Amino acid sequence: MTAKTDKVPNPKNQVCLWYASEAEPASRFYAETFPDTEVLHVQRAPTDTPGNKEGDVLMVSMTVMGIPTLLLNGGDVFKQSESFSFQVRTEDQAETDRYWDAIVGNGGQESQCGWCKDKWGLSWQITPRQLIDIYNDPDPAATKRAMEAMFTMKKIDIARIEAARNA
Repeated sequence: MTAKTDKVPNPKNQVCLWYASEAEPASRFYAETFPDTEVLHVQRAPTDTPGNKEGDVLMVSMTVMGIPTLLLNGGDVFKQSESFSFQVRTEDQAETDRYWDAIVGNGGQESQCGWCKDKWGLSWQITPRQLIDIYNDPDPAATKRAMEAMFTMKKIDIARIEAARNA
């Protein structure tokens, strides 16, 4: 994989994601799947380390939907968990389906209420804009109906959410 630049990014703040050894394939998948996502730099281990051999990919610096992110190959010490997720705001059902299907269809797992995990265990919330709009509906009964409908879903179905809201 060729990075965009040989200059090592040095953001003031960035997300750091821990992978056993799959940072490079994960970075490629994210860059191919999400807009405003690109690999900026691949750092290889300059010497043998407890988790890597000299020359192995150690870290990948990238942006994920504009967010500075470092993917670290740190070994099997830590696992991803739902305590961290990327929330992807979508504009319509086609965009919702596209991201959901890309993640789940690439070895990921469905969860509830628009959450899924990619094959590396990273959690994603695929959240239609309409769902956020419903949370701000001035009619609490409409919000309640929509949320109750959402609780029955894995991938969010915007038409079903809107129908529950308007019932």
